[in-house]
Amino acid sequence: MLKFIIIFYLIFLNSFAKEEYFLTLRNDKVNLRLGPSFDYPIKIIYKKKFLPVLIKDKSENFRKIQDHENNSGWIHISQLSKKKSGITIKDVILYKKNTFYSKPLANIEKGRLLIISKCRDEWCKIKTGEYSGWVKKESIWGRL
Repeated sequence: MLKFIIIFYLIFLNSFAKEEYFLTLRNDKVNLRLGPSFDYPIKIIYKKKFLPVLIKDKSENFRKIQDHENNSGWIHISQLSKKKSGITIKDVILYKKNTFYSKPLANIEKGRLLIISKCRDEWCKIKTGEYSGWVKKESIWGRL
């Protein structure tokens, strides 16, 4: 009986929990709409592949998203990808290894798109343009 109650409780919580997570834009041109259908007008046209977006809600094949500038609206799921990326929320230094004592490689300005390959503890390994290295996780919007 106790096992049944625990399983029911876990299923109940998961089905009603409003889970937020990050995805990225799949294409260089993605329409953000006012509502969850192609019938709704376009609010914004994104022109940056792999831009991270926070998924806030869903309605059939559309997801309600929020971007790093707090714009929100609806995007069709075919325009979203699971690739991990982030946007720098402040100027940061890119390091060769995941420690402040390693060699600094570059200064990365606020608002730069980063492709994230992995994160460890408080650091993420990223690639941006011709540079690759480690940045502090706290300086990235869109991380896991």
